[in-house]
Amino acid sequence: MSRILYLDCFSGASGDMIVGALIDAGVSFSEVEAVVKSLDLDGVRVSCDRVDRSGIGAAKFRVIDSVAIESDPTGADVSHDHEHSHDHEHSHDHEHNHDHEHSHDHEHSHDHEHSHHQHRGLSEITEIVKRSELSSEGQLRAVSLFRRLAEIEAGIHQMPIEEVHLHEVGAVDSIVDIVGAVCAFELLDVDQVIASPMNVGSGTVHCAHGELPVPAPATAKLLVDAPIYSNGPAVELVTPTGALLVTDYADGYGVVPPMRITEIGYGAGDRDFKGRPNVVRAFIGETTGVSEADRVVVLECQIDDMNPQIYGVLMERLTAAGALDVFYAPIQMKKNRPATSVTVIARPRDQEALTTLLFIESTTIGVRVSEMARSTLDREIVSIDSPFGMVRLKVARRNGIVFNVAPEFDDCARVAQEHGRSVKEIQAVVMKSWLDSESSS
Repeated sequence: MSRILYLDCFSGASGDMIVGALIDAGVSFSEVEAVVKSLDLDGVRVSCDRVDRSGIGAAKFRVIDSVAIESDPTGADVSHDHEHSHDHEHSHDHEHNHDHEHSHDHEHSHDHEHSHHQHRGLSEITEIVKRSELSSEGQLRAVSLFRRLAEIEAGIHQMPIEEVHLHEVGAVDSIVDIVGAVCAFELLDVDQVIASPMNVGSGTVHCAHGELPVPAPATAKLLVDAPIYSNGPAVELVTPTGALLVTDYADGYGVVPPMRITEIGYGAGDRDFKGRPNVVRAFIGETTGVSEADRVVVLECQIDDMNPQIYGVLMERLTAAGALDVFYAPIQMKKNRPATSVTVIARPRDQEALTTLLFIESTTIGVRVSEMARSTLDREIVSIDSPFGMVRLKVARRNGIVFNVAPEFDDCARVAQEHGRSVKEIQAVVMKSWLDSESSS
């Protein structure tokens, strides 16, 4: 049995809609909020409240920038309810007079004042992400997402990636949405993500390149190889952040797979369209039997001629590219040469990308591939209020029986540092706190 997430993007997708849907489906808002706070963005906070979209109750994830509010001379709402604003297509000459009109009636709640939006480059955004409380894997994932956006912007504007200043993406709302989504996906801890074809909307968008049909250039580039269609109101329904997150996390696309639904979440966009709920719907459920989610590919190669310093970088980049696990083992090859066996476990859809990465980042000239079924325990991330503060644990069950419990190492290391204790002492205390909570329940 495995956990599966189905993202229903019948009304498009944006970063805030996805985060809202996952929170509505059970992800802890307080934990997402804590990670956002750790970004240390001056005056930025988040909220999540219930709203109505065409009669459907949904979670509205908001990014609130108090610095922007204080600097706004009109006193208008600049809380960055940014879904569908799509002012990301700029010539990047830093004039940004924003005198363009959108033929598809976008309500730019904050395009009247952009002086508070810093034009951050990739290196600055990377430093912001690295100081967050995201796990090391989450930080790598977030940085890779921003790099992908920067590469697309660089290609569109025909400039080196180092010179790209991400206006829409570098704004605090987009940074928060991406980091918040990475955190939410980690907390959800599903084995497979499937997405519906995405409704991109209709009409046109006025950008630096002129009047273009939706989706705008950056969004269109992000949607390459993803199934899309056009329906509904004359607005652009898929934002760059939404396209980025769906295409990065989705293991596949299609209709709702066979599953037993356990949770449903709705994440609201800014607008309330008549007769069309402006939401992303998230189904979380369980599958049984050997399905796509229960199959993995194993990539293997042996290397005897590579600088040992490269192995650390190789593991980081394979993990960031979607590898489920990477491990090394010392071996002896022909002519008694010492070597290293590299094994990568991955989802079938990531086989080609990870194989290519092995060729690029290592000295191997051949990769063996095998496909096999796997059995996994149902995993859940829970938070325990220990004597030293809140710590997360991963609980693994099957048929309601607990087989393994493991405190999150990063949390234990942080708490140990804060209190001047050893990591193993914190781990023992956290386990006792969990056992006590289980016995009392």
